[in-house]
Amino acid sequence: MPTHLTTRQVAQAPSLCHVFQSTATTYPDRVALRDWADGRTFTWREYDVQVRRIAAGLAGLGVRPGDTVAIMLRNRPEFHFVDAAVMHLGAGSYSIYNTFTAEQVSSLFGSAGSRVVVCEAQFSEVVRPAAGQYPGTRVVCIDDAAADQISLEALYALSDPNFDFDASWRAVSRDDLAALIYTSGTTGDPKGVEIAHANLLYSASTRAAQQEEFTTPDAEERVLSYLPDANLANRFAAHYLPMVTGATVTDVIDGRSVLTAFSEVHPSTFMGVPMIWYKLKTMIENAIAAEPPAERDITERALAVGLEKVRLELSGAPVPKALETEHTALDASVLGTWRRRFGVDALYYATSGGAPIAPETLEFFLALGVTVCEVYGLTESAASGIANHPHRIRIGTVGQARNGVEVKLAGDGELLLRSPGVMRGYRNDPAKTAEAVDTEGWLHTGDIATLDEDGYVRIVDRKKDMIINSSGKNLAPANIENALRLACPLAGSVVAVGDGRSHIAALIVLDRDQVAAFASARGITDLRAETLSQDPQVMNEVAEGIARGNERLSRVEQVRAHRVLPMYWDTNGEELTATTKVRRKLVHEKYADEIDALYA
Repeated sequence: MPTHLTTRQVAQAPSLCHVFQSTATTYPDRVALRDWADGRTFTWREYDVQVRRIAAGLAGLGVRPGDTVAIMLRNRPEFHFVDAAVMHLGAGSYSIYNTFTAEQVSSLFGSAGSRVVVCEAQFSEVVRPAAGQYPGTRVVCIDDAAADQISLEALYALSDPNFDFDASWRAVSRDDLAALIYTSGTTGDPKGVEIAHANLLYSASTRAAQQEEFTTPDAEERVLSYLPDANLANRFAAHYLPMVTGATVTDVIDGRSVLTAFSEVHPSTFMGVPMIWYKLKTMIENAIAAEPPAERDITERALAVGLEKVRLELSGAPVPKALETEHTALDASVLGTWRRRFGVDALYYATSGGAPIAPETLEFFLALGVTVCEVYGLTESAASGIANHPHRIRIGTVGQARNGVEVKLAGDGELLLRSPGVMRGYRNDPAKTAEAVDTEGWLHTGDIATLDEDGYVRIVDRKKDMIINSSGKNLAPANIENALRLACPLAGSVVAVGDGRSHIAALIVLDRDQVAAFASARGITDLRAETLSQDPQVMNEVAEGIARGNERLSRVEQVRAHRVLPMYWDTNGEELTATTKVRRKLVHEKYADEIDALYA
């Protein structure tokens, strides 16, 4: 959907507050926010009213320009209200992962220096002791405030009658802090990434410009918010970017329900982590397999024709007329029906990011008629970076540098990135900031990559994650794990190990939903992970999946031993980040005995 402001105007705006106010004025009656759980909707006018009321209340609590405010909420309209209100005060907010302990929350309070936190009642038992470590911290509870907390109504009442909301947001500048994003801490303690308004305006303008290529002026923009807002990927795609495009955001309070919401909302754009695309692919394949033989055969034929056409197009080869004609007919009569059934029919811009994705999964969706582009960005670059263009996809790469982004490789193959999106720095940590961003402004990403003559970037793996076996061979665990994950649907997470060892082994964690369906089909009623991880049928299915995955790998990469762990891992839990990245250091320490046993 073309924006009411040109992308150049967005990039040069005084602040994101100016863009928000322009959007609210231009589209007052358009639905801005929708709560998928209870059906509540808010127009842009109503959104703005809530922002004004909360901003006035927070100002009454003493929030001033340059301050920080903590938010511990699930995906719901109130998050948008509070974050935008904080932004309009010239302050910056940060979201807390809902799985954090009181000790972790207390650490963030100390790092950010915030003395106001907005939460839900269900997180009070975590927030209360953390806030108690910092006398004077005020806790606003949006749904069921206790006696020592401030309710929303009480917050509204704190408004200073002399507070000038419009003067407040007009005073916000491009260099002011807009958001403080704490990294997921895959290799250590979380670092607070300071993102300025200028960073977000640049990233939003470049993303909006690309999306405008594939839509029409009257198109309805629909976005799903399902990842934690403590993660910049979700904040950017489902909070900041809609302020530019005027999109309707549907908040899915339970991220595990996102694929159900998908089929109802029919989003026009979608940012998915690989696990979401794997799950959707498996759902579609299972549905096809359950069709009567005749219908199944025609669907499989349609996908085969689609794949043949896609591979020719990606290679730059001409598509034979007969193939084009057959594909047109099958797409209209078969593939289109499947796209509508699973809610992907309206997607004009879909991406996969946060972790590497298996090429076969991208080919599957392209064959289905859904263009999924692998992209690359970091919190430290305000989500700007590298992307495949829908008309210039090169599978196996994360694409080419976006407009205004420079890339190059260091001597050891580390990817370096420079753009107007690069962060102000890490909160109160000049030493780590200097390690990440050099004196010439290059952001050291920590990823090993290759760069071809056309500017396409291929991510090999995290610099710190590379496995060096006992023979000195460098191996990328992501490549191994993707091969196994694709060939073994029962595997929710795969962790390849083998540093300093003679061969590769793997820890396998079952996918809760897939293994439940597998067990149900075979009359297995005990769905506990500790039981299923020892069930002969499950073990055999996993072993066969690993064997299939090994066929995709070179001999030195093949997994020779594995262990199915007797527990499930949840996204944004102890072992996985919000984007399903494995916290490898923690996993290697926590499961050291299991790993050693694989080499006994």
